[in-house]
Amino acid sequence: MPGRALHLIRRFAGSLRPGGPRPADVAWAESHLLDAERALWRSMPGADRRHSVGVARRVQAALGSDATRPVLAAALLHDVGKTVSGLGTYGRVIATLSGAVGGHDQAETWSAARGFTRRVGLYLRHAELGGDQLALAGSDPLTMAWAREHHLPARPGSLPPAVAAALTRRPRLRRRGQAPLPGT
Repeated sequence: MPGRALHLIRRFAGSLRPGGPRPADVAWAESHLLDAERALWRSMPGADRRHSVGVARRVQAALGSDATRPVLAAALLHDVGKTVSGLGTYGRVIATLSGAVGGHDQAETWSAARGFTRRVGLYLRHAELGGDQLALAGSDPLTMAWAREHHLPARPGSLPPAVAAALTRRPRLRRRGQAPLPGT
């Protein structure tokens, strides 16, 4: 749990910075997406697109030539389902805390409600909904699988082991003043 908490704190802090990725990163990311996937990626908030570029760059560094277009698309679009809820940064914080307190098993019930409660439920179901969006976009099965499974425990056979390891790897922490660690 401490690693997950740190990840969420970092994502929150990053979401406070306005704007999307650098133009060079946008061009790089979009070059790895199908037309319909590109439209989905562009619909993501700037902070989510910056995060996804960071994930995709780490995956490419880890896998080298094995980082195929579907693998990089998986890294770039794993959180696309978050767009369905329409929640901003503070709404996402409340949704995340609601899931932690009430349990993610409440998400389906909450998403059948109205108003903010519905949006919280949809946010908590972002992995499932993102997989659905990618299916409609004609994405590769690997890309869809990762969107659906990126919060689940690893399952044998779902993704090639090296790909799953690269996609799940979190950047390692470094102390202030140290040189960046490889792949971070």
